[in-house]
Amino acid sequence: MSATTAPVPGTPGMIDISSTPRVPLGRLVSVELRKSLDTRAGRWFTGSIVALCLAIVLIFALIADGVGLTYGDFLLVSGSVLGYFLPILVILMVTSEWSQRTGLVTFTLEPHRPRVVAAKFLAALVLGAGLIVLAAVVAALGVLVAGADWSVETGLLVNGFVVANLIGILLGFAIAMLLMNTPAAIVAYFIYTLVLPIAVGILGAFQEWFADLAPWIEFNTAQATLFEGDYVPTGEETAQLVTSGLIWLVLPLVLGLLRLLRAEPK
Repeated sequence: MSATTAPVPGTPGMIDISSTPRVPLGRLVSVELRKSLDTRAGRWFTGSIVALCLAIVLIFALIADGVGLTYGDFLLVSGSVLGYFLPILVILMVTSEWSQRTGLVTFTLEPHRPRVVAAKFLAALVLGAGLIVLAAVVAALGVLVAGADWSVETGLLVNGFVVANLIGILLGFAIAMLLMNTPAAIVAYFIYTLVLPIAVGILGAFQEWFADLAPWIEFNTAQATLFEGDYVPTGEETAQLVTSGLIWLVLPLVLGLLRLLRAEPK
């Protein structure tokens, strides 16, 4: 058997791409946005979120007494619906490379995986910001239908609507990065949003020590003060939010990034 030698750059039959510029990050972000909306499932799911927000807000406007209602009340209704489904949309954006087996193409065209992760994260923020604006418009339609007051507390608008939905985007991104599988990530998200709060509430009702511990380790409990209008969290409540956020957002994101950097696309 004769040994083969590696071709020398510049020789016939070899393409030298060492001087080729990187794909601009803005282009990667636009590609990720297009990938999330250029399929029938992506468009229908995104449109369904907006339609569901509109339906729930209109039902609330029609059955609720308009006297005493404010724009803030409709923001809470619209934002709650959006906040429940927006993380699932982010999960679909992140896990598409692995569930739909397109990762080999993606990471070949852009071999620097951290840049792909950054592009997906920025795309999720852009898409989430657009849906947050649409949810605010839907809430405004509810005010017009109900003849409610246009007042809204600043804390409710910033914390209960904008920040809460941004946290939802981060949560969906963190879960998707950690599991890199669409069904598993969606199941984990529903366990986090449905099963975990009920379990924590039941255990906290019977065990006083756990009720004191829950805000430090359970992110849903720590976020409760964000939905209390202009209420300003105390130093302890802020520390609880940061600590539980490190557990449920930062740690899964770091572990997911390490896993993605070592995973082999198939």
